[in-house]
Amino acid sequence: MSNYKSDVEAVDALSASYKQLKSEIGKVIVGQEEVIKKVLLSIFCDGHVLLVGVPGLAKTLLVKTIADVLDLSFKRIQFTPDLMPSDITGAEILDEHRNFKFIKGAIFANILLADEINRTPPKTQAALLEAMQERAVTLGGELHLLPRPFFVLATQNPIEQEGTYPLPEAQLDRFMFNIKVGYPSFREELDVVKNTTGNRDIVMNKLINDQEIIAFQKLVRKIPISENVLEYAVKLASKTRPNTEYASTITNNYLSWGAGPRASQYLVLGAKGHAALSGKYSPDIEDVRAVAEDVLRHRIIKNYKAEAEGISIEKIIQDLL
Repeated sequence: MSNYKSDVEAVDALSASYKQLKSEIGKVIVGQEEVIKKVLLSIFCDGHVLLVGVPGLAKTLLVKTIADVLDLSFKRIQFTPDLMPSDITGAEILDEHRNFKFIKGAIFANILLADEINRTPPKTQAALLEAMQERAVTLGGELHLLPRPFFVLATQNPIEQEGTYPLPEAQLDRFMFNIKVGYPSFREELDVVKNTTGNRDIVMNKLINDQEIIAFQKLVRKIPISENVLEYAVKLASKTRPNTEYASTITNNYLSWGAGPRASQYLVLGAKGHAALSGKYSPDIEDVRAVAEDVLRHRIIKNYKAEAEGISIEKIIQDLL
């Protein structure tokens, strides 16, 4: 951030970059503004994202477009039941001189699109775990560092449960956001069809490089947060834990499991980033609320009573807010 005189100036630059990115991505992706905002926010907060939505909602296209606009390397892995851990991380092979040589897998990129992540068995999902947490891969006792910045943007289809392996809680917890991708509105769909059935070629401009992203990530962490907003975020996470000090009635009635401390960290980090993208120099409670649903959605588990009464996770989170 050495180009900026002060942190305030740097936050203004981040906010301006975000607006540019949004309009550039808008050339290809129609609508889905909230989704685009959350994905960019997670990138500036150095967090991974799980995109959940039915097929054909441009989840993969969105990730690819974002990678195009950010001057970052991008790889895609299609997760299938027969995918091996080495297909992700890479493998050691014997070269012609009978020496072991490490061949890098697809994970050695700035942005990894894990397409339909729940289609692969736990053993292969686990290969991603270390990379997401440690930003490194261990193979044959050797540690191989991944390029920075490094993001896993994973997609998941909520309908088809046959032949899928639900993500373990530990894996889900590694994702900063779980973003629901919904259907476009009628007008948006008209635009999508118009744009995709004609013969227009879209040229994307590269707007930010890896060094700028890393600098913005450091900036987000430096943003000051007041004690009451911090307490609000931590209390919100605490409220989701059944039979604990801050648990609310709805929690005790409908949840069997609450969010861990990582939720509190991401609520605070997300709020800082959300404030910066909006051009504010410090987050308030509204910023925590803006990211709460996506941070908590995959970290709390409903009990049978909630299932039986058809109470959604979103409804529970809204009540806690």
